[in-house]
Amino acid sequence: MSDTHPPAAAEVAFAPAEGTPHRARLALLKRLADIVSLPSSRVNAFERAVVADLLVEILRDADFDERARVARRVAVLTEIPNCLIRLFLRDDIDIADPLLGESAALSDADLLDCIRNATGAHRRMIAMRRGVSEVVAEALVEGGETLVVEALLRNDQARLSHAAVEVLVAMSRQQGQLIPMLLRRPEVRPSQAYVLFWWAEADARRAILQRFAVSREVLQDAVGDVFPMAAEEGWQDALTRKALQFIERRQRNRAAIDKSPYASLEDAVEAAVAGGMTRELAEEISYLAGLKPMTGAKIMADLGGEALAVMCKAAGLPRSALASLWRALGRLDDSQATSAAATRMIATYDMIAVDRAQTVLRYWNWSLSSAMSPALIRAIREEDGAPLDELSVPQRTAMLAFADDFKA
Repeated sequence: MSDTHPPAAAEVAFAPAEGTPHRARLALLKRLADIVSLPSSRVNAFERAVVADLLVEILRDADFDERARVARRVAVLTEIPNCLIRLFLRDDIDIADPLLGESAALSDADLLDCIRNATGAHRRMIAMRRGVSEVVAEALVEGGETLVVEALLRNDQARLSHAAVEVLVAMSRQQGQLIPMLLRRPEVRPSQAYVLFWWAEADARRAILQRFAVSREVLQDAVGDVFPMAAEEGWQDALTRKALQFIERRQRNRAAIDKSPYASLEDAVEAAVAGGMTRELAEEISYLAGLKPMTGAKIMADLGGEALAVMCKAAGLPRSALASLWRALGRLDDSQATSAAATRMIATYDMIAVDRAQTVLRYWNWSLSSAMSPALIRAIREEDGAPLDELSVPQRTAMLAFADDFKA
């Protein structure tokens, strides 16, 4: 990129129309802009700074057209005095546009200042820039402006930080149109997708399970020898026990089966079909499937059916047991919505592999129940405004997933 405009372009930008007032001012602005645009071989940094300061003082009270002419003149420079950048970026969007659109001279500090001190139109232009950094993206997301966020998510050359994605996931609860755009972003991690699942539409849920339901085979191969070590220690280390429970291949809870009045998980499901689903029976099914009752309740209350399919596939239940559970939950009416949900549920069951279903199910169980505490429930009920980055991953998941369930 050249340090200056072609001379002809500069002359046209500042050519005064016949009868234009303040012709001397316009000529002065042109001369000063010319000096600022000179290469470093012609003017040193101190001289350029002095001229830029004088130019800013004149521009503060100059007309719109005069400010616009200078903005267009300097927008193509690879180095622009900071005082000029700040002045133009805080000006009307039509004046800031040439710099925000393409100028490579803007630093993250310049963009952050514009985000804080300019308008939504400015922020949207920044969101559309090439190579938006993680720091700038975070600042754009924090404002919660829908048009700005949508422009940022569509910008394939923008980079999103983990914190920015967390905020966007939370925003998507109320703004569902963000979900498809979020799921296309490479920065989204499985933990974020699994919680987003709970308020996503059917197509997005399918995309989440197809893309983020990962195998644990690598983990299982890597830590296979740790299981006997932990067993020799009597499973006393809670941190090790919790991690290995997530990794192990077996889903059903053998200890729960030994204590259960039912011979198997299948028998508990049939009991629910025969006598109707009760709270006690739902808790028993959850325990037998290796889940905490809170996680099981969330899955069974979900009207979409996909979560129930994940649970049944992970626990090794046949498709007939899935249909039985659906019936026991009272979901076999003749409505079109229920019929469509049943179709999606069966398709999800057929689509997902057992190991991948277990990954999703165990993440839900770990995050939705292990982090739940009286304080977190109270925060959910009261819509506590605590920053998301002050919560652990399970706490954020529980806070978002149960946000509607615990409200009075």
